[in-house]
Amino acid sequence: MVAVASCFAQILSLIDRAGFARAVRHHQAERGAKGFSCWEQFVSMLFCQMGSAHSLREICGGLATALGKLVHLGVRRTPTRSTLAYANAHRPWQLYETLFYQVLTQCQAVAALKRRRFRFKHPLRTLDTTIIELCATVFDWARFVRTKGAIKLHLQLDHQGCLPCWALVTEGDVNDVRVAQRLTFAPGTIVAMDRGYLDYALYHRWTMAEVWFVTRPRTNMLYEVLDQRPVPTRGPVLADEVIRLTGPHAADRCTVPLRQVTIWDETQQRTLTFLTNIMHLAASTIAAIYKERWQIELLFKALKQHLRIKTFVGTSENAVQVQIWIALIAMLLLKFLQLKSTWTWSLSNLAALLRFNLLTYRDLWTWLNAPFGCPAITPMPMQVTLFAT
Repeated sequence: MVAVASCFAQILSLIDRAGFARAVRHHQAERGAKGFSCWEQFVSMLFCQMGSAHSLREICGGLATALGKLVHLGVRRTPTRSTLAYANAHRPWQLYETLFYQVLTQCQAVAALKRRRFRFKHPLRTLDTTIIELCATVFDWARFVRTKGAIKLHLQLDHQGCLPCWALVTEGDVNDVRVAQRLTFAPGTIVAMDRGYLDYALYHRWTMAEVWFVTRPRTNMLYEVLDQRPVPTRGPVLADEVIRLTGPHAADRCTVPLRQVTIWDETQQRTLTFLTNIMHLAASTIAAIYKERWQIELLFKALKQHLRIKTFVGTSENAVQVQIWIALIAMLLLKFLQLKSTWTWSLSNLAALLRFNLLTYRDLWTWLNAPFGCPAITPMPMQVTLFAT
């Protein structure tokens, strides 16, 4: 950690520069580069995310106002708009995908020390997607329908620390199930997902691989009840059944028995039904697992409100990918700071206050633990004092 530097420089010191250099060499990202390094591109685009810059002009102008602080960022000079735009359009976005997983490893090591939300030891994951709308005339490579453009961000959330642990950017019309079919999970993992991932063959394959899931069934699902499990006399659980699918296609694709849990939601005054292959957990726990799925919706909301994934500073597909992956890296860094801090930060407050203090000189960890009691450090210029003899 840099002893006396801006908060932004101290955040950048969390990145493993040796690992970053290996990723640059692996992807040959600086092949043909002339003076503007991948690290300088990363610093510029991370400043876009954490400083909430809306354009290339704001990124370059904001870094230019840092004056002598650029040396702490590892940046030799302020990039020009054309240089940064060219790098975003031509440097491989896979470099920042690799960096994302490097930072994720650091975050998971810290999150593993935190208390678990549930008593069970199973890893809990959530799958979901969000649509990012684009202008079809500007982003002509991302056509969604005839008059609109869009891309889809597929995300997997690790609930130990609420960390995004896998991501994929596709065209807006890619089916969620097709993506889920390519995923593999370790045996014992619990996957929570909504109705968009309904695939009975996938349910069968996961059950045989001892991968557990919790989802919502279709309202017209055909089944027969094999067993009525006992339910508590008090509580929200109305029914707990072991079922077998009997639909014309479902019965052939999923031959294993499943479990259907019905509860009463007092908050919304309605009945909710869940479909799962988990037989060893309580029915109330099944409902709580699906409720925990809401954390990924909060993550999408934070990404769109506090980071730049709705408006882009480049129009090419590569530039969009670069900006999204660096936004995900920024989210991991915010999560890392939130996990390490003893202050009860909400993610929105941390992102906002950090943006206000991004280029101020103060001890980052002291500020994180006491944000309203840590004064800024004024770096004193070197002076030469002559004493008369």
